[in-house]
Amino acid sequence: MSENVSAGESTEKKTGKELYAYQKGAINEIFKRFEDAPDDYHLLYQLPTGGGKTVIFSEIVRQYLKHHKRRVLVMTHRVELCRQTSGMLDGFGVVNKVIDSKANLDDQDKYSCFVAMVETLNNRLNDGKLDISDIGLVIIDEAHYNSFTKLFKFFDKSFILGVTATPLSSNVKLPMTDNYQELLVGETIESLIESEFLAKPETYSYNVGLTSLVVGSNGDYTVKSSEDLYTNNDMLSKLVQAYQVHSLGKKTLIFNNGINTSIHVYNTFKEAGYPIAHLDNTASKAERRQILDWFKNTPSAILTSVSILTTGFDEPTINTIILNRATKSLSLYYQMIGRGSRILQNKSTFKILDFGNNFQRFGPWGADLDWEKIFRSPNYYLERLADDEEIESHFSYEMPEELRNLFAKTEDVTFDIRKVYIAAIAKGESSKVVLERSIKQQAKICIENSEDVYDAIDLARKLGEDIDFRIGRYTKCISRSTHNFVDWLREDYRTKLRFYLRDNFDRDFEEIHGYPPEE
Repeated sequence: MSENVSAGESTEKKTGKELYAYQKGAINEIFKRFEDAPDDYHLLYQLPTGGGKTVIFSEIVRQYLKHHKRRVLVMTHRVELCRQTSGMLDGFGVVNKVIDSKANLDDQDKYSCFVAMVETLNNRLNDGKLDISDIGLVIIDEAHYNSFTKLFKFFDKSFILGVTATPLSSNVKLPMTDNYQELLVGETIESLIESEFLAKPETYSYNVGLTSLVVGSNGDYTVKSSEDLYTNNDMLSKLVQAYQVHSLGKKTLIFNNGINTSIHVYNTFKEAGYPIAHLDNTASKAERRQILDWFKNTPSAILTSVSILTTGFDEPTINTIILNRATKSLSLYYQMIGRGSRILQNKSTFKILDFGNNFQRFGPWGADLDWEKIFRSPNYYLERLADDEEIESHFSYEMPEELRNLFAKTEDVTFDIRKVYIAAIAKGESSKVVLERSIKQQAKICIENSEDVYDAIDLARKLGEDIDFRIGRYTKCISRSTHNFVDWLREDYRTKLRFYLRDNFDRDFEEIHGYPPEE
């Protein structure tokens, strides 16, 4: 690709999209690689979701076809992306042909640009029905998906440009460095937010115990173990409460790991009287179109979904993204949140509600990640991610607001089991003193907010969730967690707390308040 082409020259012609300065700069950089690198070079370009990757590579296609006599192929992994990409190319004046399962290839000689889904293309190439002898440029959208790699053998004489928001392979066993020789990093999320190209996130993270989740062969949490956790009533109740606090009446997109979970979410919100729809990959094209039209045109709409909307879905009016799932995939984390980052004239921020400890695992969306290092050494990056036990070791129990109001006279109701355990062991004390001190602390806050022993015991009964959290932290500290032992410990703790209050209420009340309780 020796012919000199510059982005400045190309943008003199009016195209379907006005290119921003950073997009023109990226095009210049990519064409520089075209000029300097061999014809079979593999280049990977990274740009955040919402930065306009399709706009950039559509303009690249336009320029390439203007200055070269070879053809272009654009590959996607989903039918919807094929259609969107084809439409964008049309807007740039690039006549193109979509190669889907129904495409008639008798007229392929009339086209210089093809857009194809990976599986369909693989079938056509294996059948020898598509002539690719003069394909000079192959563009791969969402290049971090590994389904594309099986097609590379067909294009051993073509320049391959992969584009992705996250240059980290969806399969840890197939790193992207095996297929791409260079990574070109585009604008950061932070800079796109500062330049008002993307909306700024407001993140609310809810601590969730994930130790029951199972990691499958693909390196991510299994659907079955996720559904066992996310369909229980406590989780569903927390989800609705978080929506009511942070997104009531706002357009909200919920991501789940499993169809059953999404249906439970749908039913829960429906019973609460909120406008909600459910969408998964079993929906027909007509059903999907109807649901997405409703979502687009209903300001307070809630859409609960499974996987299907992580890529190729663009709805700028979304105000809130709810991650009602955990993932170990950085790419998926960025894709899901990116659905809410589109900016509008009256929208400069959006909210993220995280119910999967994803924020603690990956850091804030838009954090300053070293994509070059992640690309070159993905295992190093993945091995440094905090595991669930480490994340949960930093959790603290958060008393619900309604319950916290009953303890209004107490400034701090928290108790760090792990910290107290570490201090006790350092002094050579028995681990049992940790629970004794926890019981005394809870007894104190009950007495501080009661007029008599009966009030205090009633308050203690309301602390069940906090007690269970403390017992869970304690059993992790002492590395004993059989069900029978934990159940016994929970009941023993409650009994000792009641006895403590009965035996010590009068003394502690006078010590706390400076006067004895009324008879």
